[in-house]
Amino acid sequence: MPLPRWMEIFVVPLINLALALAVVGLVLAAIGEDPLRALAVMVRGAFVQPGSLGYTLYYTTNFIFTGLAVAVAFHAMLFNIGGEGQAMLGGLGVALVCIALDPFLPGVVVIVLAIGAAAAFGAAWAFIPGWLQAHRGSHIVITTIMFNFIASGLLVWLLSGMLMRSGQGSPQTRSFHEAAWLPFVHDILRGVGLEAERSPFNLSFFIALAACVGVWLLIWRTKFGYALRVMGHSEPAAVYAGIPVQRMTVLAMAISGALAGCMALNEILGVQHRLILDFSAGYGFTGIAVALMGRNHPVGIVMAALLFGALYQGGSELDFEFRSVTREMVLVIQGLIILFSGALAHMPAPWLVRLVSWWRPASA
Repeated sequence: MPLPRWMEIFVVPLINLALALAVVGLVLAAIGEDPLRALAVMVRGAFVQPGSLGYTLYYTTNFIFTGLAVAVAFHAMLFNIGGEGQAMLGGLGVALVCIALDPFLPGVVVIVLAIGAAAAFGAAWAFIPGWLQAHRGSHIVITTIMFNFIASGLLVWLLSGMLMRSGQGSPQTRSFHEAAWLPFVHDILRGVGLEAERSPFNLSFFIALAACVGVWLLIWRTKFGYALRVMGHSEPAAVYAGIPVQRMTVLAMAISGALAGCMALNEILGVQHRLILDFSAGYGFTGIAVALMGRNHPVGIVMAALLFGALYQGGSELDFEFRSVTREMVLVIQGLIILFSGALAHMPAPWLVRLVSWWRPASA
């Protein structure tokens, strides 16, 4: 008996999270720390302290984009592990548009063009592995991993050469014109008379939410999305139904890459305001766990992204508050949650199936 959809999206991830936190509590108790106090510190550091919510939502934005990128490809049964490289190329697209046009065009126009460039460059970088999978049989996992390294090398070459700001030695471009920055939310709130602590939280968060709505409409309310899901469930059935599998593979990867490329809007256009090395910082890989925990549904992805954003922000507070909880221990905590939400994601499903099968006849 399959589980109801709402249980797959909400209940199973909550059980996985509870199991992960229980194991984390045992680890903290083993090193002599109070698990409940550590949990309280994490929650306070992620949501309560001044400015902490802004930082949590800033991290959440990155995870929404990369989680959506993985989810779109996964609905076609394509495992896109190239979010890192696609985000790097998205940042390159943003930088090229801003450097070339911000001296001449109004800031709003530059921002719109930069958003399009981030999506286009990310889509182009994912298009190539998609084409290779569709027409040459190259495995998408291998090619997307390889393209991560190629993208990293490309950025090193450009930022240490032709794109490096003149007169300095660090690998980064010049700063963009201030009119081409995505506004910070605390500046917007202060502009309408509301006090808010400074944080990197910017308007790209709302672009990410709009992307969630767009993905939901695309996957569940369009003919293309239906064909994509059919292909993901059974490629022979898709071929029998006349669905162009090769074209769908390429398009699915391009859309996935566009979403990953938009992660650069938060980091490059919203916070750094220049292109720097390693700005993707592993968000593309964490997006895999976000998509798995969110069951590849936009609502679940937003919730999972918020959880990982809280872990990133609240985990840094653990490092300050506890002497024995180092940054490496925080990574262990994050890794355990990724383990339970990824590799062990379906572990509680058999128990829930038995519970549902017992409850339904009883209620009937």
